Amino acid sequence: MLKNSVEMNKYQNAIQDLLVTTDIKINGNRPWDIQVKNENFYKRVLQNGSLGLGNSYMEAWWKCDQLDELFYRLFKADLEKSIKTNFKLKWLILKAKLFNRQTKTKAEKSIASHYDIGNKLFKKMLDPLMIYSCGYWQEAENLKQAQENKLELICRKLKLQEGQSVLDIGCGWGGFAYYCAKNYKVKVTGITISKEQFDFAKAGCKGLNVEIRLQDYRDLNEKYDRIVSIGMLEHVGYKNYSPYMEIVKNNLKDEGICLLHFIGNNESEYTTDPWINKYIFSEGLVPSMTQISMAMENQLILQDAHNFGPYYDKTLMAWYHNFKNAWPEFEKSYDESFYKMWEFYLCSAAASFRAKRLQLWQLVVTKKEFSSIYQSVRPKHLNTRELDSFNNHKRIPKSEIA
Repeated sequence: MLKNSVEMNKYQNAIQDLLVTTDIKINGNRPWDIQVKNENFYKRVLQNGSLGLGNSYMEAWWKCDQLDELFYRLFKADLEKSIKTNFKLKWLILKAKLFNRQTKTKAEKSIASHYDIGNKLFKKMLDPLMIYSCGYWQEAENLKQAQENKLELICRKLKLQEGQSVLDIGCGWGGFAYYCAKNYKVKVTGITISKEQFDFAKAGCKGLNVEIRLQDYRDLNEKYDRIVSIGMLEHVGYKNYSPYMEIVKNNLKDEGICLLHFIGNNESEYTTDPWINKYIFSEGLVPSMTQISMAMENQLILQDAHNFGPYYDKTLMAWYHNFKNAWPEFEKSYDESFYKMWEFYLCSAAASFRAKRLQLWQLVVTKKEFSSIYQSVRPKHLNTRELDSFNNHKRIPKSEIA
């Protein structure tokens, strides 16, 4: 028993030593300090990394009053580098992994995929247009304005003109298709492989010049004046970046313009975080600029690049507060572990952008046949439009609009 106690103290001391540079204390009294409820927490984190950290939070082994600030401090300190150069800590981690005889907990088993939670919860968490990507917060006072700002910015970067054909790859719940068809009088084709999103988007865009298809992007074989890809590249995978760009090129007219809106990594990686992969975005991967540039080589020409990653911090925290405020309506349908999972996801993601570990890029690209000089767009005043009719199409009660 004494031996086990001494062993546990080693793991606890290792974690405490690791946190020295982060301004985070174990059982401290500040909002971002970790309150440990189960002494097995320390060994579990060393054994399983992010999976151990996330799963133990979902099981209430530890808590923190301000998760986003905790993660911000962890990410800012770049603990991965500390671990790589600390031989003693690497040995403890290896020892914890080699001699892990604990059985797997229920929380470590696979759960329902990210989009299977139902549209009702997303309606409460997102803006009225159901946009599940970074908003543009310049001069925006709330999430609704920030998302409409982003859609207006994309439309202006695409230089939309009435009557043009627009392809929306990975159209989600149809918010962008609705916005540009309604305000710019263009014909939009939106594709998705989600049945729930297909039905939702089709109903929401009824009466507009919009076609929503249940279709994989690899099956596209048409020509469009404009192509937009919002939050899609994160789901493509590094082996498919080049084929993806080839499909964009083959479906874009010679004088066409394409906008790619996606989360960007500071360095090239080929696997995603284990906890995120298991619980949030299965098989997702955030690309680096190097990976995307190589994929575009000899296929597409970069005309404009715009980074507004800090706005994703604000967007994610807005989603988190909406989710938290709406939780009393859902707690009978989902358990406490589900709540903690979403809290962990939204706060850690916000902190990643706050710490500049992740970026948000908008790239404007064309084919080499494009003959015009592209003029970049950075509007100070977007003057977004009133879109109340969208909510009527969606049949979203006003009480559900954040």
